Amino acid sequence: MFRRVGYALIAWIGFSVGTPALAQATSRQCEDGGGKDDLPGPACLLSHQSLGKLGVDSVYWNLDKYPSVEAAQQDLVGSGSVVRAFGGIWLFTVGRSAPPPRNGERVAQVGPIPVDKNTLYDAEFLKSTFSPGMTAPLHVHSGPEAFYAVSGDSCLETPDGVQVARGPGNTMVVRAGPPMLLMTPGPEPRKGFALILHDPSLAPTTLVHHWTPKGLCKVDVR
Repeated sequence: MFRRVGYALIAWIGFSVGTPALAQATSRQCEDGGGKDDLPGPACLLSHQSLGKLGVDSVYWNLDKYPSVEAAQQDLVGSGSVVRAFGGIWLFTVGRSAPPPRNGERVAQVGPIPVDKNTLYDAEFLKSTFSPGMTAPLHVHSGPEAFYAVSGDSCLETPDGVQVARGPGNTMVVRAGPPMLLMTPGPEPRKGFALILHDPSLAPTTLVHHWTPKGLCKVDVR
């Protein structure tokens, strides 16, 4: 059985460049099967975990892929989430840099992700599919966020500047606090995961309207 949770999350509905915003805050968990991984739409919650105090200044997000749920559960020690997404079985863990799994394949290790070693943290694991030019309403996170793209390109604009990452396996990390806009700038759909680390007493995601992006991601659309 997968580790899942009935936890309310502010997710977002993306919209295409040049069209009116279709932003809508909603609580939505991911659904298994039915080919819905391929359909562009709002981010959804795969899993939520309470991590407690991490005791370090930075952590890594390990993404491992497995041939079966049973194989993933054999490598599940302590905290971790076994999820089904994008045609595969994944084990997500957050912590110190870890060796490759015994029964699966290490797909990525994203980080370092800056954290406060004395703060309690929860982890939110999300997935989404964006069509080319699709973006998300402006929002902030109360903790750091990390991204991993299974396919497609990623562009993230904040007041600090812009990050652009290309192709399957691209990753990004953004600190807590700044408003942001995530976009798919390339010609291919972007299928990806996100990790939000946050104090459990604070909302992980909040929609905002006080910041206007400079259009740094729009310039990159091809």
